[in-house]
Amino acid sequence: MIVAGAFLILLALFGAPLFAVIMAAAMLSFHRADVDLSVVAIEIYRLAETPVLLAIPLFTFAGYLLSESGAPSRLVRLARAFLGWMPGGLAIVALVACALFTAFTGASGVTIVALGALLYPALRQAGYPDKFTLGLITSSGSLGVLFAPALPLIVYGVVAQQLGLGISFTIDELFLAGLLPGLLMLVLLSIWSYWQSRGQELQKPSWAETRSALRECMWEIPLPFIVLGGIYSGYFAISEAAAVTTLYVVAVEVGVYREVAVKSLPRIMRESMVLVGAILVILGASLASTNAMIDADVPTRMFDAIRDRISNPLTFLALLNVFLLILGTMLDIFSALVIMVPLLLPIAVGYGIDPVHLGIIFLANMQIGYFTPPIGMNLFIASFRFKKPIITLYRATLPFFLILLLAVLVITYWPALSLTLPGRL
Repeated sequence: MIVAGAFLILLALFGAPLFAVIMAAAMLSFHRADVDLSVVAIEIYRLAETPVLLAIPLFTFAGYLLSESGAPSRLVRLARAFLGWMPGGLAIVALVACALFTAFTGASGVTIVALGALLYPALRQAGYPDKFTLGLITSSGSLGVLFAPALPLIVYGVVAQQLGLGISFTIDELFLAGLLPGLLMLVLLSIWSYWQSRGQELQKPSWAETRSALRECMWEIPLPFIVLGGIYSGYFAISEAAAVTTLYVVAVEVGVYREVAVKSLPRIMRESMVLVGAILVILGASLASTNAMIDADVPTRMFDAIRDRISNPLTFLALLNVFLLILGTMLDIFSALVIMVPLLLPIAVGYGIDPVHLGIIFLANMQIGYFTPPIGMNLFIASFRFKKPIITLYRATLPFFLILLLAVLVITYWPALSLTLPGRL
């Protein structure tokens, strides 16, 4: 068994697909326990019956469609018209735009590529230092994973609900739980941006510019209110909100603005479904692997071993944050969710930590991990996008890393911030 496990680790290190390694580990565990391997197919079928799963391909397609259109430039122009008059206004525009864009696309790399070309020259032209600008855009690329309808929130909910821990929660509660922690991160970064831009000459947009920006975005402004208002009011289920979002985005970008040709839709669908396929295959393999670990009593034994050494939940949370930050530099957020949540969630529940609170802690750490040296993914994307040495990006993102790390500590040790809105205190 040890030899087989070492072999699977070697396969992963040499680039074998993650789902194949997870599936092989699950099948090996079931075979060792004399369980019929058809249970793997049963688990994948059980995943296919999950109603909320419909939301993942629909939200992903809508996000990719928005990135193909002129929506990013219109969003930046509108935000600049309303916030450009205040110190740090354009930097706050960049933060808000990146957070909203990531919430809908679910992939921070897409945010840096799509918005970087707009925000970098605009911030430099407004007089922001190059180092500050690079740090802002690189770190903002992962903002938004705590805001609905971000895919990581949905994936966490799907994985956690399959564990059957006896503590129920809904995706809607996760969406509400992420709102205040996400706003805390935005506010702290906005304060830093305000401080950095003190003394800069301000240019107040004219009313004509503001009206023009509003008129230009008149069809896209209602989208967040329709989607989030429908979800939070209980009028839409998550899958229904995803369907409404997709239909609305297609109607606006293809029918109204005509920035995306009908003939381009199959290509955009294909590109977006590549990401969806990767998520779903890993999810299916992960559920089989999770059941194998539960049958082998792995989470219980891990909890007993940890509890023998760590009796205080606060100490456990501190070590969890360190572990998740390191994990975030090595794995993309979806892989980390499906691999680690089945292991960590039962242990956290054993310490009395609410599953919804754990989800927000997990995603907040993953968000920072995207640009944590030495191998955070966004560092390399930004280095390629802006043609800057990776060391320059390390230095540029350090203040933003420290600010968001402070936010993560507040989120971790102040559960009310995450649990008040969903009413889980």
